[in-house]
Amino acid sequence: MAAVFAAAALVLAATGCGGATGAGSATGEVTSITALDYYTDAAEHAQWSERLTTCGKAAGVTVEHTSVPGASLIPKVLRRASSRTLPDLLMLDNPDLQQIAGTGALTPLDQYGIDADGFAEGILSAGTYKGEVYGLAPTVSTVALMYNKDMLSEAGVAVPRTWDELKKAAAELTRPGRYGMAVDANATFEGTWQFLPFLWSNGGDEKQLDSPQAAQALQLWVDLVKSGSMSKSVLNWTQADVHDQFVAGRTAMMVNGPWRISALNKAENLHWGVAPLPVRRTGQALVTPLGGEVWTVPHTASKARQGKAAQVLACLNDPPHMLALAKQNLTVPSRSAVAARYAQQVPSMAAFVKSVEGARARTSELGDKWPKAATAIYTAIQAALTGEQTPEEALKRAQQTATSP
Repeated sequence: MAAVFAAAALVLAATGCGGATGAGSATGEVTSITALDYYTDAAEHAQWSERLTTCGKAAGVTVEHTSVPGASLIPKVLRRASSRTLPDLLMLDNPDLQQIAGTGALTPLDQYGIDADGFAEGILSAGTYKGEVYGLAPTVSTVALMYNKDMLSEAGVAVPRTWDELKKAAAELTRPGRYGMAVDANATFEGTWQFLPFLWSNGGDEKQLDSPQAAQALQLWVDLVKSGSMSKSVLNWTQADVHDQFVAGRTAMMVNGPWRISALNKAENLHWGVAPLPVRRTGQALVTPLGGEVWTVPHTASKARQGKAAQVLACLNDPPHMLALAKQNLTVPSRSAVAARYAQQVPSMAAFVKSVEGARARTSELGDKWPKAATAIYTAIQAALTGEQTPEEALKRAQQTATSP
């Protein structure tokens, strides 16, 4: 795939940004394009507007940037896809790309000669549908183990690297008013997202949810709750709730992402660290899910506008912009070489950079059938943690649900 991109790659020498030429190339007639995303937070919207403006100038256009709430983005896109009235540049959460590309609403990026060299394989796959790349993510994210340094030091507990070490550490860190470990196990895709590293790293697969490897992963969470090392309230906690518990000193360790770092740094007298999530046994490779958004060029009525949008997309994914976005938003650059430099410059992100090396797109195995499996997984988590079913029983039902017509 990288070779295909490389063969087609062109350089915009005047701008220093990745090029977009060929059919639908830029013409003097196009002076503005539109961009749509779900960055409705005022600060985040302003940051992206600034970045889009910069890349728009490099491409010779102004970018009219609009944001809508996340829940309304996909319905809006689906309504406008058939009429070819989508924006010129469209941001999608990476698991949604499969569904939208499947409608024929997006254009393959290789036709614009966009440089995708150096992207990690898992990150490229997040923007790929049926062998063609339709979206690129300037930066990505994933989850890791965050821990309270003072609590671990006082208890004489080392940062756990295996599941057995995790259970032992969580038990030793638990005391009245404090749990050793916290996860988000709620009945949403967030709950599934947090469970995936344990499932995948143990050799489990969403195509076969009733496997022994999947049951072992779910049993770990059950054991943590049953032992009292993890609160039963994790069944209802969001990732934000888990963060709040950690900051308040009510849990010593948690699974969470780099989007929490800014708030952690503002917490007074909180000394925290971050490490890759533990695996079941030494030697297993850690596999975490990829978070982040891909930028795409939809089919529109104007080939010239598509060409300009592709130039802006390429610019967003150039190393300098990628690095700037990562530092600004505490995410991981998608090009491996840029990520390595970033880890040295921002040490608190080093564990996330390492975890991204082996990260996997949630849709890599099931494509647009992923949401059904994700729902079955979080339903099984709920059933097992409440004691309604054993992990084996819950996952057997999950497999039946995920594969039913």
